[in-house]
Amino acid sequence: RFLVPKQMKATGLRPEHLEFQDPGLMSLIQNYTREAGVRNLEREIGNVCRKVARQIVMAESAAEAQRGRSRKSPPLVHPKVVVDARKVGELLGPPRYRDLGTEKKPEIGMATGLAWTEVGGQVLTTEATIMEGRGRLTITGKLGDVMQESAQAAMSFIRSRAAMLGLPRDFYRHLDIHVHVPEGAIPKDGPSAGITIATTLASALTRLPVRGDLAMTGEITLRGRVLPIGGVKEKLLAAHRHGIFEVILPRDNEKDLADVPENIRNEMKIHFVENMDEVFRIALAGDLEALAARPPAHPLEVQPELPVEENRAH
Repeated sequence: RFLVPKQMKATGLRPEHLEFQDPGLMSLIQNYTREAGVRNLEREIGNVCRKVARQIVMAESAAEAQRGRSRKSPPLVHPKVVVDARKVGELLGPPRYRDLGTEKKPEIGMATGLAWTEVGGQVLTTEATIMEGRGRLTITGKLGDVMQESAQAAMSFIRSRAAMLGLPRDFYRHLDIHVHVPEGAIPKDGPSAGITIATTLASALTRLPVRGDLAMTGEITLRGRVLPIGGVKEKLLAAHRHGIFEVILPRDNEKDLADVPENIRNEMKIHFVENMDEVFRIALAGDLEALAARPPAHPLEVQPELPVEENRAH
């Protein structure tokens, strides 16, 4: 109602020249901007308007030259440009931000976390892989000191829960573990990735997939308690924007739901947890009790569990 008319007026376009459809605007929001406000969205709308205006001017100039050569040429009637999702790609090029929709299937050693940035909430994927080695933990992804310490705390918690996860007490002595948070050019920090990293590690070591339709955020202690975090509103908005409608939050953040828009709260299923045992029961697709009951097995010798859908069917 405001941004589109403003940019059309600034570029001399009229309604008969250009029309923005809802899918086109949604594509701009999801694929070309990531912010809490609308400054970048307005800038991208302006880019579309300027490109369309340039096309019209070039077409009119060519038609004028044609009329100069032939007095019988009819006046140019430029067809209206309808901006849908496909047209946005033609005008602005490939999306600047990747869609996480393809990553919503259950994966071993990968979990979806939620982060807060200066421009709003953000969805972050955390990955872990295990290899034969000598007990080294590598952490990459341009992580700040606090986030690296969270990864160390998560690893210490996993070691303390080795029996519950069906692992030998000294499983870590013969493994190298690599934890990575993609989009390595973007700095990341804060304690709220603790439960995401712990879940990723548990999945990689037990070979149980993590649900891909679920996101989580929370700080972890060495005893597995889940502590409150900040930016709940922004994080839930980010999850909703990416089509993730189920989230794990610390119990102490339940009061912060009052700041979240009602329509977002109504469309999302939120699990409030106090400890990592609850997180594992919700996020891991597999029988945790069976893990604890079986003889300890080295992680590299464990066969992967069935995908989430097949586990639930049985």
